[in-house]
Amino acid sequence: MTKRNRWIWIFSGLILASVLLFYAIVYMYDRPGGLLDQRMSQAMGQNNTIHIPLGKTPEEAIQRFRRSPMINVIHREPVEGGVLLFMKRNKQEVSNLQLEYVRKTWLGWKWGWGGEFSIGSSLQSKSALNYMSMPAIKGISTAFPLVFGDVLNASIKSVTVDIKGTGNYNAKLTKGTTGETIWFVFLPSTAASTPFNIEGYNEQGDLIAVKTISDSRDSGWIDLRD
Repeated sequence: MTKRNRWIWIFSGLILASVLLFYAIVYMYDRPGGLLDQRMSQAMGQNNTIHIPLGKTPEEAIQRFRRSPMINVIHREPVEGGVLLFMKRNKQEVSNLQLEYVRKTWLGWKWGWGGEFSIGSSLQSKSALNYMSMPAIKGISTAFPLVFGDVLNASIKSVTVDIKGTGNYNAKLTKGTTGETIWFVFLPSTAASTPFNIEGYNEQGDLIAVKTISDSRDSGWIDLRD
């Protein structure tokens, strides 16, 4: 073997070893029960490590984690590192909206954070919006903090979150696949400890619905102003 060929073999071996080491680290981090799941368990206050399954698609990852054979995705929103799935459950008596963040890993798709709220429809006769506030997770990279909900009154044409001393953040309004309008807005990390207003405006720009939120995990509805 010539000296040149020897260096080629050594270089090829180093590349192969680096690739194997990389995949070993990725596997230890992203596998069910791995390092990421350990960090997630600690952030959620769990004594035991949760085993978050992997899926070939975001939908499969949610089905496996939530142990739900059927999910009704009404909107997909690409975000850095993954995708947000907005979902509805078929419940006639309540208004409900579920949001899940699914992370794209080298091993597949993996649930990263999420939740849902349900509000009895009998409570919404004067409601303009419903909402749920979801904080960030300390030490875990996600798409949060975020506030989201349904537009319940057709006179609402725009939604803004006003954080005192920080600024205004315009929500994105979009039609779900079943025809309803949902809204969501990404917030800075300061929203975890600072009260903020959710404000709904009509087509003329008039403020017709407003509520102050002090709890970063709050959910509920916002009535039209009298």
